[in-house]
Amino acid sequence: MAHSFPTLFSPVTIGDLSLAHRVTIAPLTRSRSAQPGDVPQDMNVTYYRQRGNPETGASLIVSEATQVSPQGKGYAFTPGIHSDEQVAGWKKVTDAVHAEGGKIFLQLWHVGRISHVDLQPDGQKPVSSTDKRAEHSKTYVSKDSGMVPVSEPRRLETSEIPGLIAEFKAGAQRSKDAGFDGVEVHGANGYIIDQFTRDGVNDREDAYGGTADNRTRLGFEIAQAACEVFGAGRVGYRISPTGTFSDMSDSDPMNTFTTLASRLGSLGLAYLHVVEEFGGVERDAKTEDLFASIKDAFKTTGGDAYIGNGGYTAELGEERIKAGKCDAVAYGKLFISNPDLKARMAQDGPYNEWDDSSFYGGTEKGYIDYPTLSEV
Repeated sequence: MAHSFPTLFSPVTIGDLSLAHRVTIAPLTRSRSAQPGDVPQDMNVTYYRQRGNPETGASLIVSEATQVSPQGKGYAFTPGIHSDEQVAGWKKVTDAVHAEGGKIFLQLWHVGRISHVDLQPDGQKPVSSTDKRAEHSKTYVSKDSGMVPVSEPRRLETSEIPGLIAEFKAGAQRSKDAGFDGVEVHGANGYIIDQFTRDGVNDREDAYGGTADNRTRLGFEIAQAACEVFGAGRVGYRISPTGTFSDMSDSDPMNTFTTLASRLGSLGLAYLHVVEEFGGVERDAKTEDLFASIKDAFKTTGGDAYIGNGGYTAELGEERIKAGKCDAVAYGKLFISNPDLKARMAQDGPYNEWDDSSFYGGTEKGYIDYPTLSEV
C-alpha cells in the first residue's frame, strides 16, 4: 500500500548539495574495519553501496565516525582517515556510492577521553579537556577483551590544541582526496569536542574553558579548518545538547548551544545535525524550546539546514519538517536493517527488524545481509 510523505520526500538544497529528498543516514559505528590499519574493506563498500541509491535509500549518507589520528581512536575495529591505506579504502566506498547516484560525507572523529591506553600510541594516556576519567564509560580494545573501563585521560596543554585542530583539517583533506562530497564534524555524544563544549566536563582555566564563548571555541575552530578544505557549503556539524552519554552534562545548555550554533552559523555551514533523542533522553517541552532556539541561532547567523535525529519514523519526519522544526531527518537503526528504507517508507513497509547483537563488530551477518524489498 502506497503511503504519501510529500514533505519528507520533497527535494531540498543543503549547503552546496541538491538532494532528491530529506531521508538521510546518520553516522553509525559498526566496527568492521580491516585489521591491522583500521582500513575500510570490501564488506564496508557493499554496506554503503546498498544504501547509496537515493531512489530507494538515502539522499545523503554520513559515514560512521572516523578517527582523524591514532590518538583519536577509542574502540577496536573503527576506521581512520589518517593513512594512505585508509584513503584508498574509503575511495572504494565513495566510488560505489557515487555509482549509485548518491552523496556521502565523512564524519571526522576524535574520542578524547573515551579510550584506553591499549588503543593509544605507545600506551599513552588518552587526551581531553580535563584529567577526569569518565567513570561510567567502557570500551572494547580487542576481539577478546569484552567491555573494559576507559582509562584516565591527560589534560591537553593549551599549546597542543593547534595540533589537534590540524589533525581535523588533515582528516578533511584526506576525505576530499578519498572522494567524499563533504565532512561532518563530530561534536556530539561525549567525544573530545563535546568534552570541551560542556561545563560538566570542561574544567579548564585557559582560553578554551570557563565561558560559553571559550568552551565553544575548539568546535568553531575545527569547523573553520574543515571549511578551509571543502568550503562551508560542504561542512556539517553534529551536536547532542541533551545527551548524557559518557558522563556528559552542562549547567546551561541553552546558553552553551545557542552560543555554539550562532558561531557555526556565522561560518555558513551546510547543516547542523542535532541528536534530539539518545540514551533514554526524550523530547519534551523544555527540550523542544532548546532545539528551536538552537535552530534559530544557527540560521539567523547564516547557517543553512537543521537535520533532526533520534527516534524518527517516516510519520514523525513528515510532521516535524512540515512544522518547520527541521529541514531533513537522519535515520539510524532503521537504515541498519532496511538498506532501501525510503522505498519501504513509500509503501508503508514492511520493515526488517534489526538485530542489535550484530550492531558492533562481526562479519557480514547483520551488516550486509538484510534483504531489500526486491529480494524478499
